[in-house]
Amino acid sequence: MEALVEKLKTQIIESLKLSDVTTDEIDPDAPLIGEGLGLDSIDTLELLVLLEKEYGVTVPDVNVGRDVFKSVRSLAEYIEKNKPGE
Repeated sequence: MEALVEKLKTQIIESLKLSDVTTDEIDPDAPLIGEGLGLDSIDTLELLVLLEKEYGVTVPDVNVGRDVFKSVRSLAEYIEKNKPGE
């Protein structure tokens, strides 16, 4: 799980072009949206594309998405539980 958390931190930085942020600065339990990392709805869409392309995982609706995008750790947990073939 921790390896996936670290990989997601790197992917978030690269995907969202957060050149002024390092993986060490991203708290795996801090909120992704709003406070914490401060992502917005456009960033969330980018992450949805990343989930689908990299992991084959989709988020069915906004209510599920709220839980999935709470933190990097919740994102990793969702991927682990929902990866195809797992």
